[in-house]
Amino acid sequence: MNDDPKRAVAGATAAGRSEGLTRAARDQSFANLRPKDSATLILVDNSESVPKVLLGRRHEGHKFLPGKFVFPGGRVEITDRLMPTATPLNARDTARLMQRVKRPSHTKAAGFALAAVRETYEETGLMLGRPGQGAMTAPAGVWQAFAQAGVLPDLSAIYFIARAITPPRRPRRFDSRFFAADISAVAHRAEGVVGPEAELVELVWLPIAEARRLDIPAITAVALDELQDRIATGMSHDNPVPFYRMLHKRFVREML
Repeated sequence: MNDDPKRAVAGATAAGRSEGLTRAARDQSFANLRPKDSATLILVDNSESVPKVLLGRRHEGHKFLPGKFVFPGGRVEITDRLMPTATPLNARDTARLMQRVKRPSHTKAAGFALAAVRETYEETGLMLGRPGQGAMTAPAGVWQAFAQAGVLPDLSAIYFIARAITPPRRPRRFDSRFFAADISAVAHRAEGVVGPEAELVELVWLPIAEARRLDIPAITAVALDELQDRIATGMSHDNPVPFYRMLHKRFVREML
């Protein structure tokens, strides 16, 4: 069994990514859990000839993925779908986000993207959106910072690029949606969010080829490959979205 999940999938062809995830070393001896919905955002800087992506290194004290480089992201919260937006999510992405979910709705689909926006602000201080007009209302919690900054999330700037479910019998399981957006969609920056005692202790902007060489989870390497495919063909909402999940002890890559 491959002892380095990142190397098992980094740079893999589309056909080989699911096989790489299958080979990645993992202990599946835990009690089975229902996956929790989560969302991740890959910020892309296209200001130079070679695009760069943003990753953050997790605190070594975390029980989950300590010291790993990851994209900003986390669990979807009920209040996410209550946050007003400057623009709606793309219709094609909305339809794909409603596939293979319980009680699908446009509101739930937008909630996935909004969770990625919220988590990105929580972990990096980068707030995606557009200036709002007049007084703003927002759900309690982190979303209040958007209201105070006068920023409404801009969902039209977000692309749905991948979905993946953690294999059964892992200590934590997530049904993760991966989104991408250009750094130009950032409307506000909060200082002091990243640091030695924060969830992310540092942020790095790197070309995809260099990002693959970091200590990253297997699925992060796959998401980088999927993003690179998207960039190569032109970022478009018309592209189908890969969905990775384990069936009969092997990962499969289906298209939504």
